[in-house]
Amino acid sequence: MMNVPLNIATMLERAEALFPKKQVISRMKSGIVRHTYREIGERTRRLASALKQLGVEIGDRVGTLAWNHHRHLEAYFAIPGIGAVLHTINIRLSPEHIAYIINHANDRVLLIDEDFLPVIENIKNEIPNVQAFIVMTEEDSVPETSLSPVYHYENLLQKGEAHFAFLKNMDENSPSGICYTSATTGWPKGVVYSHRATVLHSMALGLADSAGLSETDVAMPVVPMFHVNAWGLPFAAVWFGTTLVMPGAAFTPKILAELMEVEKVTLAAGVPTVWLGLLKELEKEDYDLSSVKRILCGGAAAPKGLIRAFEERGIPFVHAYGMTETSPLVVLSRLKSYQQHLSKNEKLDIRAKQGFLVPGVEMKVIGKDGDVSWNGTEMGELCLRGPWIASEYYHDERSKESFRDGWLYTGDVVTVDEEGFIKIVDRTKDVIKSGGEWISSVDLENALMAHEAVFEAAVVAVPHPEWQERPVACVVVKEGKTVTKDELYDFLRPQFAKWWLPDEIVFVDEIPKTSVGKFLKTKLREQLRSYFTNTN
Repeated sequence: MMNVPLNIATMLERAEALFPKKQVISRMKSGIVRHTYREIGERTRRLASALKQLGVEIGDRVGTLAWNHHRHLEAYFAIPGIGAVLHTINIRLSPEHIAYIINHANDRVLLIDEDFLPVIENIKNEIPNVQAFIVMTEEDSVPETSLSPVYHYENLLQKGEAHFAFLKNMDENSPSGICYTSATTGWPKGVVYSHRATVLHSMALGLADSAGLSETDVAMPVVPMFHVNAWGLPFAAVWFGTTLVMPGAAFTPKILAELMEVEKVTLAAGVPTVWLGLLKELEKEDYDLSSVKRILCGGAAAPKGLIRAFEERGIPFVHAYGMTETSPLVVLSRLKSYQQHLSKNEKLDIRAKQGFLVPGVEMKVIGKDGDVSWNGTEMGELCLRGPWIASEYYHDERSKESFRDGWLYTGDVVTVDEEGFIKIVDRTKDVIKSGGEWISSVDLENALMAHEAVFEAAVVAVPHPEWQERPVACVVVKEGKTVTKDELYDFLRPQFAKWWLPDEIVFVDEIPKTSVGKFLKTKLREQLRSYFTNTN
């Protein structure tokens, strides 16, 4: 067989050659902007050429601080297209963490949306290795800034070569990108992706029993492009010739609903909090979302009530699971052919699980006594390996904690049923250990969020003098609804053993979240300590 290296640049070249009329649709401050793949190809080549002119060499890191739009997409291909490494920076991290990862990755150039100039200006003295700042703006000139040297993105493109040739003869295992974890504790950890891993991951996204992404789709990645490369969707969509809808900055549920309706979106991807917000909008106003063939939901477990609500509206809801360390696609919840005859409730039970492995990835689940049984009840830590799974953290001693004997120990506690469907029951650090038994905070959360009056719920462990730990639930009530503790306990009792029930239910205005929308349980535990101190 031919030993042809897998390379990100060839993915864009396919879109240029076969789908030059297909569009990338960006919501910008000035309105909707449309570019064909022919235009995106030329602009990307110009950017690649301009970066070379600025002195970017093979292996250099180029950071981006940007929303989901066409310029960010161009950077996705231009940077690895010259053998450099795309570093998508999580704009929701603290300034301290942003400075840390810029230095840790050793970024030489930063591409910055105008919105984030103040962030970088405030830490400019802490990032001495950055040699150039490129501002992505819709204005004709660079806004006033203390950064130097600074360049205007569009003006820089004009100086680049329209027919610049991408570098394609590099080792397919060469680094193409780096993302950092959102770091709920400690410093963020870097994960380096290779050209080979990105191409194979993109191929997996196109499998019919996976995300099923194809040329016929209109895909809207709501998940930020700084979060695990928007789950790899921009790479795969360009390769397949999929129409892309980029929601841009400061979107609202109303904006998302309008984009989905007007642009006839067929696939959208985001975290549960995004879809909870959209559902509230759909309950207020009517939108024609008949084009939507599936919603991909990942980042956290989605409650059954959310899944049911979308499916009752005729919008298929597909659970997915992955991590920064896994590129991220690992598991999707698709019904098997012989499960199609099951009742609605039985199907919902399956869809509420994260699903089974996509082809190309292997797993094992390690419990207290070794490999767990596939019986849907025994719990253990999920371990993974595969061609798009990381083998270590970038220059980080913490690698030995998570990577052992060729496996990634995910830190996620799961059960596996007899069909191989994985269900995330907790993080190893969040699982509640009560009287020697494990209680799943996720199961309790999903049960609470199935109540018609509950908008969000998070469950955490609090110390207990007799039982070691006990669960406490924090609940956000839906706007315009009311519910009492007793009503919630009555709702939970038929579903759980008595010792699983929370010792306390606390009503709160909001639940703290991480930069990517997950419940921030470390902060919630701190708030609860203060709550119990003040109420006792």
